[in-house]
Amino acid sequence: MSRGKKVVLGVVVTLALVVVGLAIVIPLVLDVDRYRPEVAARLQQETGKPARIGHLALTVFPQISIRVDDFSLGNPRGFPSGNFVKAKRLYAAADPFALLHRRIEISSIELDDPDIHLLSDTHGKWNFENPPSKDAAPAETPHGTASFALGVISKVTVKRGQVVVADLTASGTPGPSLMEVHGASIELRQVDLNALMTTAALRPAASPAGGAQWPGLLGSVAYAAAPEAPIVAQGTLQADTLQFGTFSVTKLKSKLRLYPKQVFVDDLDLKCYSGDGTGNLSLDFSGANLRYTADAKLKGVNVAQFLNSLPEARGKMTGTLDGTAKLNGELVHSPDPLAGIRGSGQVSVRNGELPSLQLNRNLRMLARLANLGPANGDPSSFSSISTDFNIADGKLASHQIALAGNGVDVDGSGVMSMAGEGSLDYQGTAKIAAGSNPLTNVLAGLSGATYADGKLAFPFTLGGDFANPKFALKGGATGQTGAAGLLKSGQKPADVVRGLTGLFKKKNTQ
Repeated sequence: MSRGKKVVLGVVVTLALVVVGLAIVIPLVLDVDRYRPEVAARLQQETGKPARIGHLALTVFPQISIRVDDFSLGNPRGFPSGNFVKAKRLYAAADPFALLHRRIEISSIELDDPDIHLLSDTHGKWNFENPPSKDAAPAETPHGTASFALGVISKVTVKRGQVVVADLTASGTPGPSLMEVHGASIELRQVDLNALMTTAALRPAASPAGGAQWPGLLGSVAYAAAPEAPIVAQGTLQADTLQFGTFSVTKLKSKLRLYPKQVFVDDLDLKCYSGDGTGNLSLDFSGANLRYTADAKLKGVNVAQFLNSLPEARGKMTGTLDGTAKLNGELVHSPDPLAGIRGSGQVSVRNGELPSLQLNRNLRMLARLANLGPANGDPSSFSSISTDFNIADGKLASHQIALAGNGVDVDGSGVMSMAGEGSLDYQGTAKIAAGSNPLTNVLAGLSGATYADGKLAFPFTLGGDFANPKFALKGGATGQTGAAGLLKSGQKPADVVRGLTGLFKKKNTQ
């Protein structure tokens, strides 16, 4: 080894030893744990919440930081006992020169595995509010006056966080969660902690037309514009799971903007029941209930997996869904999945089945009799369904529904509700291919059907509920004979009509 290389190596080793020595000596010389009571007291003054710190330690690598073990901020007065935020470990990067002058100036904060519980009382007040009085003075301690304050933090990082949003019941105990985020990684810049905890009311910015951007008429739901209050933080979010009630999405990525009592989740990208989703979401904490607006686009969603989250709709349909939606509303506790929701959109489902609505089952019998419709294939299958929708007052209305089935085409419209056992109120026309012959004319005359362009069109209604949908042809009385009656010789016209009404009869279960 050359002399020059030996000198360089010696310098590097020396510097390394110096750094290691400083890493050992500095924490011993600067015992920050003695300031633990002062820091906890000051946190309580600044936030209005009981603060607990298990231990304070000074770390040198990768930067000079104060490590906080077993950190928690409790719920403020008026809320049940428990923690607003709790973290096993927190790192607060501190200005080393300020530390030498017994001042704690925080430049960045990192929370590992925190649990954050957001609670709202019956008046719409949240546990992250309740700021201190403006004249709060620094705490006096045996070590003198603690110089410590929360203000604008240049960077706040959350790793593997869990966030639960709930409201309090009339008895004052937390109710079931309204929203949950699991495995969250958040990075925020220029975070004004004091502004985040403000109780000031939030007023949405006016739209260019002069109206508010919050929920409007159906079909014109707008994604909320930025509020007039100044932004208090912005950054990025990644999460393993985001859950609203019974619905959940995974592998979420987005941008974040935080305002007092409002969160904007921009440029969302996520997985939704084996499909993909994009869009925007905003959350408003300023009212009695948590409000939201959403503008979403979905592609490749597994319908069966999606309906599994709705007990009354489980097993009612399969297929792959694409769609767009604009929604707004309030997160409320209700067995009705449509409670508190308003919005509109368009969806299509391809290559699926409607197991309880086997539209083609009896049409096979007609096919054998008069070469009408399909002679084989799954009677519950369809190649596509497309529909618009509007949601309001707990009902989902569709003005134009188009279904292409296994030899059956359906055009319809109607309304459904999902509360309890649900309700169906639809009407439409089902069409099957048919040749022009005497039997076709007889069927059309007796059933109220019309014949045109090589198809028989049967007007029908669909009522009942999810468990027992009831189809009936408008042209005849509801009967139990089914299309099998058409196969019997010597049938009277009245019996033929009763048989035709069974074309859309629900499949019998064993």
